[in-house]
Amino acid sequence: MRLSDRIRSVAPSATLAVDALVRKARAEGVDVVGFGTGEPDFDTPEHIKEAARAALREGRTKYTPSAGTMELRQAICADLARRGLSYTPEEVIAATGAKQVLYNAFQVLLNPGDEVLIPAPYWVSYVEMVRLAGGVAVIVPGAETDGFVPPAEALAERCGPRTRAVIVNSPSNPTGELWPRELLQAVGELAVERDLVILSDEIYDRLVYDGVQPVSVAALAPEFRARTLVVNGVSKTYAMTGWRIGYGAGPAPLIQAMASLQSHSTSNPNSIAQAAAVAALTGPQEVVEAMRREFETRRNLMVEGLNRLPGVVCRRPPGAFYAFPNVQKLLGRKTGGETVTDSTSLARFLLEATRVAVVPGIAFGVEGYLRLSYATSRERIAEGLKRLGEALTILDSA
Repeated sequence: MRLSDRIRSVAPSATLAVDALVRKARAEGVDVVGFGTGEPDFDTPEHIKEAARAALREGRTKYTPSAGTMELRQAICADLARRGLSYTPEEVIAATGAKQVLYNAFQVLLNPGDEVLIPAPYWVSYVEMVRLAGGVAVIVPGAETDGFVPPAEALAERCGPRTRAVIVNSPSNPTGELWPRELLQAVGELAVERDLVILSDEIYDRLVYDGVQPVSVAALAPEFRARTLVVNGVSKTYAMTGWRIGYGAGPAPLIQAMASLQSHSTSNPNSIAQAAAVAALTGPQEVVEAMRREFETRRNLMVEGLNRLPGVVCRRPPGAFYAFPNVQKLLGRKTGGETVTDSTSLARFLLEATRVAVVPGIAFGVEGYLRLSYATSRERIAEGLKRLGEALTILDSA
């Protein structure tokens, strides 16, 4: 069957591919420690599940407005207000995950050949979404010594006459780093000067550690808010990845265009999941703090353990639930007559040698790194680190 050039140019999600390998191995009885998928291992809090059951009992199983129920959009506005962001329901859209919000945004913003500035390391789907919209991804690398975020000067230098948008992801996937206020200020000023749209992916903004407070570029100035789409959702914060509810908040004309597009694709998000999301946003938040504290403990275990491994160096990320260790000293080493040449072959070696699943850094646009999710139990983190240590003893020096 002949497929479109558009879809044949798109690479599958590397993180979901790793997760599929782990699931397949476990189904075959193989004990794999999965550090690949960015998914909390906690169950969805009970009061959220009860809200879904109540919605079923009440027969709330019909179509809703394509942008989401008014109740949900009002709850989103109230939640944003607690974070210093003021929006009306007409400036909010709910979708089938934050991923769909971003996909819709690229579809309504980009014409063929329009460019999007994407800082690297980047989340795996940004580039593919831009490509599917006919756009061009312009990669702007950030140095490890600068927290993996690009300098403002580099963003300005890569901004050309076809640049339409810039992505901000703070806290970041895959690095867990936060963008400093001064960089966000510079991005906002660049957007105003060059007439850009800022896509601010803030899906991990409740999962931050060491007392830090994330900042949204939309909160820094009214003129920044006027050209920013804030993207968030309930998946990570409330352990609701499978419920598929994300949202976007931004200028009403952009939101209306996204809702129009959505009305011709998925229509509305799942009605029962929307009711559950309302309970998540308006219900008790102590469960979020409990999960956040546990993630912080796990982060410490993961980062300290990685830094004890020979040839591995890892920054302590202030947010999200990922470690992004530098493994460049391991490249070029040999095992069984084969040379580990890059992060992909290293990840394959670790999976085959000790059944530890990680994601190669090249999937996020940079070589010489691995991404490990610590959204798993302390016991599995300890076991995985033990296996990684055993694997590295197998590698001979080049």
